Amino acid sequence: MEKVTELLLKKNSSYGDSATNPRNIFAKGSAIENICARIDDKIARIENAGLTPEVYDTVDDLIGYLCLLKIAIDEEQEEKRKKAKEKIRKAIPKTKPY
Repeated sequence: MEKVTELLLKKNSSYGDSATNPRNIFAKGSAIENICARIDDKIARIENAGLTPEVYDTVDDLIGYLCLLKIAIDEEQEEKRKKAKEKIRKAIPKTKPY
């Protein structure tokens, strides 16, 4: 797992936080949709080449993308919770102190 952690840190340094905050220059999906597309590509590479030493780096990439997917899902759920709380706050009438 240390290798995957180093890989994620290196890619984050190179690409910025583009996985969980996509630039959407060409791909217009959400972070989750874009990460899932990358996961599909990695699985396709493994499927086509077989699980050989030549694709072990792809397995590391796949593990990294699965970690990023979990982060993106957690962030999306947290954002939904924040929006729901704000909606409730706005719906509750403000009372004047006595």
